[in-house]
Amino acid sequence: MGGLSIWHWIVVLVVVLLLFGRGKISEIMGDAAKGIKAFKKGMSEDDETAAKSEPKSIDHQGSSQVRTETEKKVG
Repeated sequence: MGGLSIWHWIVVLVVVLLLFGRGKISEIMGDAAKGIKAFKKGMSEDDETAAKSEPKSIDHQGSSQVRTETEKKVG
């Protein structure tokens, strides 16, 4: 007592099939699959936009060369 046997699960399954029918259950599962696909697509798009928006490294040596050349012209 206290545990659910295989017969309990069979009765629950029969009741669910009677209430919803095979067509409705497959429709619900199809909608769930579409939702999962949309979620995965959204997650991959977020990863792509994050990768694109990462700042690029700046070459500080090149900017110091520009300053020294400018200082030479001014000085």
